[in-house]
Amino acid sequence: MVTGDRVALVLFNLGGPDSLDAVQPFLFNLFNDPAIIRLPGPLRRPLATLISRRRAPVARGIYQEIGGGSPLLPQTLDQAAALERRLKRRGLDARVFVSMRYWHPRSDAVAAEVAQFAPARVVLLPLYPQYSTTTTASSLADWRRAAVAAGLRVPEVAVCCYPTQPGFVAAVARRLRNELERADFPTGFRILFSAHGLPERIVAGGDPYQWQVERTCAAVLEAVDGEEMDHVICYQSRVGPLKWIGPSTLEALETAAADGVAAVVVPVAFVSEHSETLVELDIDYRRRAVEFGVPGYVRVPTVGTAEEFISGLADVVEEVLPNDGIVCLEGARRCPASFGRCPCRSAGDGQTPAN
Repeated sequence: MVTGDRVALVLFNLGGPDSLDAVQPFLFNLFNDPAIIRLPGPLRRPLATLISRRRAPVARGIYQEIGGGSPLLPQTLDQAAALERRLKRRGLDARVFVSMRYWHPRSDAVAAEVAQFAPARVVLLPLYPQYSTTTTASSLADWRRAAVAAGLRVPEVAVCCYPTQPGFVAAVARRLRNELERADFPTGFRILFSAHGLPERIVAGGDPYQWQVERTCAAVLEAVDGEEMDHVICYQSRVGPLKWIGPSTLEALETAAADGVAAVVVPVAFVSEHSETLVELDIDYRRRAVEFGVPGYVRVPTVGTAEEFISGLADVVEEVLPNDGIVCLEGARRCPASFGRCPCRSAGDGQTPAN
């Protein structure tokens, strides 16, 4: 790769409905993903139809709270524009595209756009700092199907994860530090690192997501010199009857109330504001915190277009450009060999790291 070669950078996120009418089809796309409901297609599709119909009324109420649609796409487009500007300032001829997994713009349309752009290389960058089979793996698999259909045949590299990437960690740490400096907690506080949950059986099956979330939280605490701060890692957004990893964020709030400490909630697996931060954390959990008797509730903003985060993503792009396949940036901190669903886990069980 030499300076002047045209690069297409594709940012991946889950997406969200852009209107109330889009809520049910968005939910269908979500639950029809084999990475979410792990059943054969003939069984999964009718189940996805049933679940999306049942959940749509509640979900419409959630999106009504934030103006009738998800803000995720506009915010991701802002991140894409900021990253493109940063890369161009570094001398890279790059165009940044946005591909959403469950709502528009989806992989088929974006792959066709990228093919028309005719890049020399493609970089795939999920906006999921921590790798999971339910997010990164699903988005990359869908992209590869769409790229083949679009006739896109150029060298390609994908970023596996970046849970401790310095720019990402610095952006989270600065936002946390700002909230701690502004707040006044006479009874003390506890940091609640809140991440989207997963069913226990997915983690038990070798998904490294929970381990990587823990790595992110440790890095953020180190960045704010807060290794000794009272904190807990918890998980939100549970759906369905399966047992999920815990504790849940609601359980962590109940415990904070019992201990008489305020809650400082830090979303560590979301890089943009959307329904799970603006409604679940800011409205629903804040209300429950009052009901539980938590003596204070502060929610730290997501990283968005923070200077450190965008600069960190640009560093990631430059680092992976010479590679092919899927690349892990964690070095010696890559996932232990026991996480068999990680494509870049450490050697030691006969597996060879992807890069």
